[in-house]
Amino acid sequence: MSAHPHLSRRGLLGMIATVPLALTLGSGTAHAADSAYAMVYFTESTKLGDGTDYGLHLAVSPDGLDWTPLNQNNPLVTPTSGALGLRDPFLMRKQDGTFVVLATDLKGTDWSYNSQYIHVWDSADLRTFTGYRRLKLHDMATHSWAPEAFWDAGRRQYAVIYSSVNSSGHNVIMVNYTTDFVTASAPQVFFDPGYDVIDGDMAVGVNGYNYLYFKKNQTLVGARSTTLNPGSFTEFGTGVAHGGTEAPTVVKSLTSGTWWLWGDTYTPNGVFYAWRSTDLASGTWTALDQRTYTQPVNSKHCGVATITSAEYAGLLAKWGAPAWNRLKSYNHPSRYVRHAGYLGRIDEYPIEPYKDSLWTLVPGLADSSGVSFRSVNHPTRYLRHYDYGLRLDVDDSTPTFAADATFHRTAGLADAAWSSFRSHNYPTRYIRHADYALRIDPVSTTTDRQDATFRVGY
Repeated sequence: MSAHPHLSRRGLLGMIATVPLALTLGSGTAHAADSAYAMVYFTESTKLGDGTDYGLHLAVSPDGLDWTPLNQNNPLVTPTSGALGLRDPFLMRKQDGTFVVLATDLKGTDWSYNSQYIHVWDSADLRTFTGYRRLKLHDMATHSWAPEAFWDAGRRQYAVIYSSVNSSGHNVIMVNYTTDFVTASAPQVFFDPGYDVIDGDMAVGVNGYNYLYFKKNQTLVGARSTTLNPGSFTEFGTGVAHGGTEAPTVVKSLTSGTWWLWGDTYTPNGVFYAWRSTDLASGTWTALDQRTYTQPVNSKHCGVATITSAEYAGLLAKWGAPAWNRLKSYNHPSRYVRHAGYLGRIDEYPIEPYKDSLWTLVPGLADSSGVSFRSVNHPTRYLRHYDYGLRLDVDDSTPTFAADATFHRTAGLADAAWSSFRSHNYPTRYIRHADYALRIDPVSTTTDRQDATFRVGY
């Protein structure tokens, strides 16, 4: 959930990924066939305008790092009860192989709205969402923020944890137990270290320990226990933060021994940051290079579960990838190509208005083997060079314009897994940034090559 300035909510990549063992994490029992990831989230632009939607959004990824928003980054379903909106959606594969989605009952940023309920959907395949309902968790005059769930094998029940103000007067992590997400047991305090905590996220059954990550004083902090009993967790390790950070999520790679710890910055930023570790027991994390991951545009406080390759393909077939792309800078990976005042440049994400950074890549206007960049929010305009600078102009149908607006995509000059774009009519020059402004220049130095390298994603 996008944060109250002093609190916080749900784990970003609620991505409790599973490994092909008899291991249970936050997303449920592991499935050996799982090979990709699905993410649920809501969207929020910095000005709470275009790009803000408090419905359920879905994205997929083969590696859990680079994401493809589905349904053009539009919601798949929206709550029809309570606040008529959601925050902090969480996705879990249940013991029977189907999915459940949980979410905070809150639309927008009215932090005074206190709901004793959370939103719940069932889904067999993430192609349809059924059985919408709200689940009541408590009778207290307080909120039920950032719900997550995990399977407690000892109880043979699911534990639903969430943030709420208990009689202690500060936020604690509460728990209710359920078998069906229709009715739940009476609430209990799951974790109360004596200070304000919020946004609990679990990794269960890792080498004899269960891990709880949470937000403490704008920092992501861990606790652990050899049991899943309420009150049994003890803080350990070193916290991490990138400014004010909330919504921790612990993620296990499906292909290696790497763990990721994700966090989300406060409103209005909504930027995901990630750290990595090869040993949860160490309690230490190293910041992950932003080149290695890309969040869905405007995404906030997400939840992720692992899926099979067939489910991954089926979701893409059902909902489709976006008709637009974003271009990330190689040597400034927090920045994306955008237009501002009809000039091309790279600016830090999040970008306002966000559609300034969305591009439709079409066959080159002068050569269909090349590519031209058509603006999404100014669809009569294309990125073209003029006196070597890049700007957004209306297509005047002349051969000169077509040539100026056509580029040839090549392997990235700084990294062959990325892309570079060579000018059609000045073939010794490539699109690059200089003092964040876009232009076409000859490329010769290491810095030039990095300036001219971009990742085409979403």
